[in-house]
Amino acid sequence: MAGEAKDDTFDVVIIGSGPGGYVTAIRASQLGLKVAIVERELLGGICLNWGCIPTKALLKSAEVYEQLDHLADYGLTVEKRGFDFAKVVERSRRVSAQLNAGVAFLMKKHKIEVVMGAARLEKGQAAPTVVVGDRKLTARHVILATGARARTIPAVGLEPDGEQVWTYREALVPKSVPKTLIVIGSGAIGIEFASFYRALGSDVTVIEALPRILPVEDEEVSKAAHKAFEKRGLKFRVPANVKRLTRSKSGVSVEIEAGGKSETLEAEVAIVAVGIVGNVEDMGLEALGVKIERSHVVTDRHGATGVPGLYAIGDVAGPPWLAHKASHEGVHCIERIAGLAPANIDSPIPGCTYSTPQIASVGLTEAQAKDQGRDPKVGRFPFRVNGKAIASGETDGFVKTVFDGKTGALIGAHMIGAEVTEMIQGYVIAMTCEATEAELQGAVFPHPTMSEAMHEASLDAYGKVLHV
Repeated sequence: MAGEAKDDTFDVVIIGSGPGGYVTAIRASQLGLKVAIVERELLGGICLNWGCIPTKALLKSAEVYEQLDHLADYGLTVEKRGFDFAKVVERSRRVSAQLNAGVAFLMKKHKIEVVMGAARLEKGQAAPTVVVGDRKLTARHVILATGARARTIPAVGLEPDGEQVWTYREALVPKSVPKTLIVIGSGAIGIEFASFYRALGSDVTVIEALPRILPVEDEEVSKAAHKAFEKRGLKFRVPANVKRLTRSKSGVSVEIEAGGKSETLEAEVAIVAVGIVGNVEDMGLEALGVKIERSHVVTDRHGATGVPGLYAIGDVAGPPWLAHKASHEGVHCIERIAGLAPANIDSPIPGCTYSTPQIASVGLTEAQAKDQGRDPKVGRFPFRVNGKAIASGETDGFVKTVFDGKTGALIGAHMIGAEVTEMIQGYVIAMTCEATEAELQGAVFPHPTMSEAMHEASLDAYGKVLHV
């Protein structure tokens, strides 16, 4: 009935509706819990609306556009080559809108109450009370899934303004393709945007403070990626520290220091991609006694904070800052709350970079394995001798495996090449099931597929490689 008072008592209230929050809400509903989810902006959070999904839509457009340069290699021709940038951006926004609507449908299907607005926490009896506007939501359990946002570097001058200096949000919806672009940071976000804009004709320079690009990846993959990106026209300043950003006639001026020497780079736009900070402000966390370190909520391995009834998952709880990690943590957290034997929180978490070429990895790098005294057995297999890769014209890159020399357990896998982000899950499953070299070498891989390189890399680690 109109004017009927809402029931604001729940079993669990989740703050944030990104992949961590909404997946946790669905699992909670499946377990018979009464659930509310609070969202201050758009259902699906950053990932669906301003991160993973629209970025991949843009990158797909760039990939297809680049393929036009190689039509002759496949015996094909096209009369006109070009793009409508407004339609490229519009398609990415349409994809995000579709998934946003999908999350809304899932919330309705699972009878999860969606409360729109900014959340603030107050001291409650069993768990903090969640205040949203004029509503006070009480629950036995409150889960923070508020995510994170782009880190800025105010000490060097200009803050992101949407004009000369962008974060990922501005980079997703520009009015035009900048002729010249500087990307500060060579992690996955920086490299993906560098790859996208270079494909559409921008003159792109990437600045990285650490000794190599994609610094979290295996060193061999990092070096191969650097070489592949330079072949595509990307420029790098590595290692180099940004000292100052200022406006200039061309757009933005970036002063860097490398090898004891200063250099000034000019571009129309600079993208700041130097990491993220957790969304922990303006919620009353400090007053509750929540421990926060380096902008992230401190939790135990199950998501519990030091405050009774309060949990945190996903980006706000610290690295790795990945959507699938947030979903995994959320399911584990709510299953434990419900008294189940939860999903294994220590399952290996893969990482993917959707550039051209793609990069994917899971587990330890070769260097990390050596540092742990694992005596690793390492296998490699190049795509240049893989039948499917040759037929597809996608021969750049390789697969690398890392096994424990004592037990034979697969402890790491690293790939660079076409569609490797779709292949890494094979190694993730193997590691989750604690597979050894025996299982991987005995598995039958379909022919012809690029995944055969995964088999060969496993064989190579033990001197059994067949096709090189």
